[in-house]
Order: sequence, then C-alpha cells, then structure tokens
Amino acid sequence: MFFDSHAHYNDEKFDFDREELILSFKDNKVSNFVNVSDSIRSSYKCIDIAEKYDFAYCSVGVHPHEVKNMTESDLDTIKKLCEHEKVVAIGEIGLDYYYNYSPKDVQKKWFERQLILANEINMPVIIHMRDATEDTVNIIRENPVPKGVLHCFSGSVETAKIALNLGYYISFAGPLTFKNAKGILDVAKYVPDDRILIETDSPYLSPEPVRGKRNSSLHIHHIAEKLAELRGTDVTNIAKITSDNAKELFNIR
Repeated sequence: MFFDSHAHYNDEKFDFDREELILSFKDNKVSNFVNVSDSIRSSYKCIDIAEKYDFAYCSVGVHPHEVKNMTESDLDTIKKLCEHEKVVAIGEIGLDYYYNYSPKDVQKKWFERQLILANEINMPVIIHMRDATEDTVNIIRENPVPKGVLHCFSGSVETAKIALNLGYYISFAGPLTFKNAKGILDVAKYVPDDRILIETDSPYLSPEPVRGKRNSSLHIHHIAEKLAELRGTDVTNIAKITSDNAKELFNIR
C-alpha cells in the first residue's frame, strides 16, 4: 500500500469526481494521503476533506505564491488550525523565485515566520523550493524545526545532503519519471531508506506514462516503480519504507 505524502484534492479539477476518486484509493493500493494547503482559505478546505475520510490527513499554511497578502492574523489562524486532529504539518511553505508572484523579501519573511511557528508548536513542515536553493537552505539552517520534508525535490545531491543533515526528508514526485530527468536520478539513489518519501502533487506533475493528464494518487505506483528501479529493489519495499517514513514524519500512529 502506498502513502501519497502530498496532494491537492481541494483543487477545482477534482470538483466533478472528488469523492468517487478518493473512495477508490484503497482498492488501488493507496492507504493514505496528505491533502496540502496553499492559503488560509484552502487550509479550511483541506481540513473539510480530511475529516470525511479516516485515511486522509492534511496540512495548513501559506504557499510562497500567496504570502503577498499574508497578515499576522493569518499566522494566528494557522496556529489555531494546527490543533485539529487531522492536521499533521504546516505547509506548503517556502520560496518560489521561478514565478515570483510574491516579492522575494515578503516570501522570505513569511517563510521564516511559519518555520518559527512550526518550531514553537512542534509541527512538521512541508517545504516548497523552486529556483531558490541558496535562500531556502540559509533559512532552514537558521530556523530549525522538529521535522520536515522538501517536497517534489528537484535539487542536487549536495543540496539533499544539507537537507538530510538538518533532519529533513526528501520527497520524489512525477518528474522522477520524466525522460529528461537527470540529476534527480542521482539524488533518488543517494537518499537513505529512512528519509525518502513519494508523492503525486496531484492534480499536477503526472508521471510517465500519463504525463499531461490530470494527476491523482492512483498514479503514485509509477513513481514507486521508478524509484525501485533506481535503487535496485522492488515496489513492495518502496511502498513499505515510504509509508513508514510518512507516518514517522507526520506523527501518524
């Protein structure tokens, strides 16, 4: 059974079949998933979805795209929402210099503030990092947290080493299966068994051979199969170690 550590089932692309899709997971070897927020509004939606299914969990937090409108009261809201039994992390938070929908200084400010909050209330974090490796590494070094994951990792082995030394997990998504995947393949071989996760980032980043279509947790086996190939093991082992790691990261017993 697979644990999808990062998905967005509050996305409108699932409005027409959300419940039917989620109810099909267990029959398709998906045991659990974490529904990840990107704004205060979506944090509430993520909780609503997680409440409906005993195998669903969620995170709350504000994505770098959305922090341009973030306020102190939003931080208080995140803290309060973290008291909910289905909330297992703060995220996704971080830096995105590819799109720069929010000014860089604003991104850094609220990334740091959300990390500080996570440390204060002992919550894991889910980190988004795109074209912002140096600043992300500096900020997570300066703002330690109990546990965290770099989601949809696309960095180098060197960056992975730094993150691992800081106690982070590394999560792999659809791009691992892409024909143009290069450096990420080396990272997938390098990360130790006890620090590796898999995710779909649904509805985005569909893996080969369904690239270009709407993604869902039903496709997570493609990522696991590629990971097994790279690491010289079998899919059953990948499913077990990544599920165990997700439960350890998110304090799910």
